[in-house]
Amino acid sequence: MDIYQILTSSAWTLLMIAVFFGGSIFVHELGHFWVAKKRGVKVERFSIGFGPAILKWVGKDGVEYRLSWLPLGGYVALPQLADMRGLEGEPSAETAALPSPGYTTRMLVFGAGAFMNIVFAFALATILWKVGVPANGYTQRTKIGYVAPTLKLADSREVPSPAATAGLQAGDTIIKVDGNEVRTWNEMQQLLFTGSGRTNSGEPQALITVKRGSETLVLTTRPVLTGDDKMRTLGVSPWQELKVVEIDPASAASQAGVKAGDRLTNLNGVALNSFVTFSQAMRLAVSQTVILEVERAGQLVPLSLTMPTKEKLAEELGIVFDPDVVLIHPTPWKQISDSAWRTVNTFSSLLSRNSDVGLSKLSGPIGIARVYHVMAQLDIRLVLSLTILLNVNLAMFNLLPLPVLDGGHMLFATIGKLRRRSLPIGFIQRVQTGFVALLFTMMIYVSFFDGRRWLRDIASTTAEPAAKAEAGKNAEPAK
Repeated sequence: MDIYQILTSSAWTLLMIAVFFGGSIFVHELGHFWVAKKRGVKVERFSIGFGPAILKWVGKDGVEYRLSWLPLGGYVALPQLADMRGLEGEPSAETAALPSPGYTTRMLVFGAGAFMNIVFAFALATILWKVGVPANGYTQRTKIGYVAPTLKLADSREVPSPAATAGLQAGDTIIKVDGNEVRTWNEMQQLLFTGSGRTNSGEPQALITVKRGSETLVLTTRPVLTGDDKMRTLGVSPWQELKVVEIDPASAASQAGVKAGDRLTNLNGVALNSFVTFSQAMRLAVSQTVILEVERAGQLVPLSLTMPTKEKLAEELGIVFDPDVVLIHPTPWKQISDSAWRTVNTFSSLLSRNSDVGLSKLSGPIGIARVYHVMAQLDIRLVLSLTILLNVNLAMFNLLPLPVLDGGHMLFATIGKLRRRSLPIGFIQRVQTGFVALLFTMMIYVSFFDGRRWLRDIASTTAEPAAKAEAGKNAEPAK
C-alpha cells in the first residue's frame, strides 16, 4: 500500500468515525438537550467529549457549546437535575438558585438520550432494510464444512479439537448451542464465545445440537481457549461451495478442463466442503496428477489435474471462486432486536463467573475506532450496521442503574420520589466521584487491550507479504 492509499484510507476512516461514532454521541446528548429545553430546564453546556475544551462558543440561547479533548462520550450540563460538577464544572450562581424540576421531568430528560439512540439506530436500520446489507452467504447458515483434527492453543500447544473429539462431522447443521436456537454462523459463534457452561472440574463445556440427516443429536463439547484473546473455540468452519466464476486460460486447472460455472466437489477422494479442505488437499497433492471432480450442469465430471510443482493457493492455480456475497434485507425491528440480544448476551456473560468473557475482551473507544477502520475499508453499509449495534449498546448501557449514567440519575430520582425528599447532595457527589474514577479506570484498562489488538493487526498486515515471499522461496524444489 503506497502513501497515497494510506492517507486516503486514514482520511476515510476518520470521516466515518466522526460522522457515525461522533454522531451517535451527538444524538444521545441531543436527546437530553432537546427534552430539557422543552421541559423548561436550564441547560448550561453541551459538550462532545470530556475535559478541557478544544473549541467552545456561547450560542444565542445562552448555552455554551464545546468540543472537548477526551473523546470518551459527551454530556449536557443540567445542574438543576444532577450535580455533576466534578465532570462538568461548577454551576453558575444563577442556576444554583433555580428550583428543582419534578420527577416526571427528570425521568423524561434522563431517558431521552437512550431514546434518541434507538431512534437513530432505527433510521439507519430502515436504510439498510431497503438497500440491503452485504454478507457472506455461508455465514447465513450453520452447516459445518470442515472439522479440524487439532487446534493450537495460545501457548502454542497442539491439542485434539473439541469438535472432532465430540464427534461433529462435516455436513452437520448446528441448530442449538446450550439449548438456544441459532440461525446463522455468527449467532452460533456469539453463543459459543459467551457461553458459561462448565464441567464439574471447571472445564468449559457447550451442548451442541445438530441435525445429521434425519437425526437430531445433542453432543457435549469441551471448547478450548485459542487465539490472543483466548476465546472459546470448537474447531469447525462453515460449509462453503467452491463455485468457479473465472479461470485463467493458461493455468493448470484450465488445461485440465475446469470451466467457469463448475463447482469443485472432490479432490483425490477428499470432499471439498470448504476452502480449508481444498487448501489442505492441494498441499498434499503438490507435483502430483490428481482426479478433480466437478459438478457441471447437474452432472459429476472427473478431470485429471496435474498440480504445480510449487505449493500454491487456489487463485494461483488460475481459479477465481465465487465469494458468495449476498444482500440480506432484515427488517429494522430485527436489526434492533438482534443488536439488543447481542448486548444482553455479552453483559450476561460478563457478569457470569463461569464464562470466559472478561473486561479485557470488551471494546472501548480505541476498539470501536479499530472496527470502524476495518468496516470503512470494506463497505459503508457495514459501517451503518456497526453504528446500529453501537447505538443500541449505548442506549442499554446508559440505562443501567449505576451512578453517573442516565440510569443512575433515574434511580436517584426514583429513590428521592419514594422517600419524599432528595438524597443528600454530599452522598450523591461521593458516590458519583467513586464511579467516575471506576469508569475511567475501566476505560483505560479496556483501551490497553484494544491498543494491543490494533498493534497485532498492524504487525500481521506488515508481516503477511514477507511470509508469502518466504513460503514461495521454501516451496522451490531441490536443485
